[in-house]
Amino acid sequence: MADRPPPLQGVTVIDLTQIYAGPYATFMMAEAGANVIKVEPPGGEHLRRRGVVGGVALPFAMLNGNKRAVTLNLKSTRGRAILIDMVRRADMLVENFAPGTMERLGVGWDVLSVANPRLVYGSSSGYGLSGPNRDYPAMDLTVQAMSGIMSVTGFPDRPPLKTGPAIADFSAGIHLYGALMTALYEREKTGNGRLVEVSMQEAVYATLSSSLGLMFGDGAVPARTGNRHSGMAESPYNVYPTRDGYIAIICVGEAHWRSLLGAMGRDDLLGDPRFSTLKDRVAHMDLVDEIVAGWTSGFDKQPLFDLLIARHVPCAPVRDLAEVVNDPHMHARGALERIDHPELGAITVPRSALRFEGTALTELTPSSALGAENDSVYGGWLGLSAGELQTLRDEGVI
Repeated sequence: MADRPPPLQGVTVIDLTQIYAGPYATFMMAEAGANVIKVEPPGGEHLRRRGVVGGVALPFAMLNGNKRAVTLNLKSTRGRAILIDMVRRADMLVENFAPGTMERLGVGWDVLSVANPRLVYGSSSGYGLSGPNRDYPAMDLTVQAMSGIMSVTGFPDRPPLKTGPAIADFSAGIHLYGALMTALYEREKTGNGRLVEVSMQEAVYATLSSSLGLMFGDGAVPARTGNRHSGMAESPYNVYPTRDGYIAIICVGEAHWRSLLGAMGRDDLLGDPRFSTLKDRVAHMDLVDEIVAGWTSGFDKQPLFDLLIARHVPCAPVRDLAEVVNDPHMHARGALERIDHPELGAITVPRSALRFEGTALTELTPSSALGAENDSVYGGWLGLSAGELQTLRDEGVI
């Protein structure tokens, strides 16, 4: 029975984050029951401002539901003082500004930890708070280039590619969430807060494991492998054509290979020494792909998927985003939710991928208009009077 309170109920988070990495970490906190106060400059954070370009307002709505939106000018003396007052009442502060930004504003870890020794402070940046590359500009694209991801993405006879998704941003956001939860656990035992940091480059390094394995195996810098295994250590492992699209197929073990051959009606290949073992199939990878592709091209992708799944062959149709947004499985689990957003109309947004047994998904509150909770947060939570709030508005502090 889903009757337990969410695990972060009672935890207050001051969210100074922007774009993807930080907002994803704090979104997961909000979904886990935390009171997340989204603090933006009076003009709004960068991702909100992107909404002037058609369609790109959706990412802000995806990452900022269940947060209370306030505005605060941290370039003003009064704004910084209000932030310090908020921190005294909070459990966490999270930011993903360029390194040194908070210190230049006069509200870095050294100041905020004095105001609240129990504060857990989270920082995410491209290359970390130390090291010779600390101050390099860092966006998902540049981190993909610097980290080596682009060098192994794409086909060997074509230029490097970035991955379609913002993998560096969201990998950093996931790691940041983990670091903050670890520090929060420590604080509950010791009573002491801590600064935690996550580098986008370091967060994605482990994703290169297959390519690194190939490099350390033969000593050469690996070439791009297209849709083949990054370590060139599996076959078949590719995206194969169908009459109406493509299907991804991988055979991890011998049972998968035998099942695939059975589905293909090619049991005659079972005794072929070119395909007897994984090592043999990798050595004849081009031929394996040619045989499999010749067979898949005679099917539509969904019937072929159904056939292979029935035989326990790991595979999946290559779906477009419209198919994924309407995925019955994800909607059945509550992973995707169709909402009527007050600013954007009918949209589909994701929920946190984290699930907590015994606790129902929190009710989804759409992302708020800029500064929508100024009165309730600064007045109701922080205790400022109506007159003080009006003065802050007049002075451009909020």
